[in-house]
Amino acid sequence: MSASKQAKRSWSDSIEETLIAIFLGAMTLITFANVIARIRDSNILWALEATVFLFAFLVLMGASYAVKHNFHIGVDVLVRLFPISVQRKIALFAVAVCIIFAALLLKGSWDYWYAFVSKRAFYEVNDIPMPEVLQFLADWLNEGERYEKIPRFMPYIILPISMSLLLLRFIQVGLRVWRGEQLLLIETHDVDDDLEKLDNSEIEFPNAADTQGEVR
Repeated sequence: MSASKQAKRSWSDSIEETLIAIFLGAMTLITFANVIARIRDSNILWALEATVFLFAFLVLMGASYAVKHNFHIGVDVLVRLFPISVQRKIALFAVAVCIIFAALLLKGSWDYWYAFVSKRAFYEVNDIPMPEVLQFLADWLNEGERYEKIPRFMPYIILPISMSLLLLRFIQVGLRVWRGEQLLLIETHDVDDDLEKLDNSEIEFPNAADTQGEVR
């Protein structure tokens, strides 16, 4: 069984899954509402931009969640030709590369976002209007000048948050590999499980005579 199937659900799983569901549901509702509006010769001007941001949130949050539960696709045909000890070293090297890459992404995303919350706080998105309840941010960051659209630092904050989660998940995977709880960076045992069930006669095939009778 893969590590994701053995792992118990945690409170962080519930939070991440709830956020991903909210992003997906909001995308669906906004798109549906815009379709209805267009049928009635109207349009929700901010719908497209909102769905683009929500899709970005969904992908970026989903990336770290997939690392945590080994949902990313892995090709390990060549790696499994080596002895177990060599496979473990290859996995540790791969994890180290991923950790370095995730750390660079976190540094870059933080620098990019921080510029919009400090020196470029006046930059706004194109279409999404600024809710009145959040206008206090104008006093804090925009010298009291009210925002017409939401400032860019609001949707862009997903960048450092998601990259922080991605770095954390790769570190967790590295620790599991180091402790021997996981063999490779990405486990791909689904086919092995099916073959094991087949050997144990857990998969029942329909009787040929029954099938012919149903066809007749």
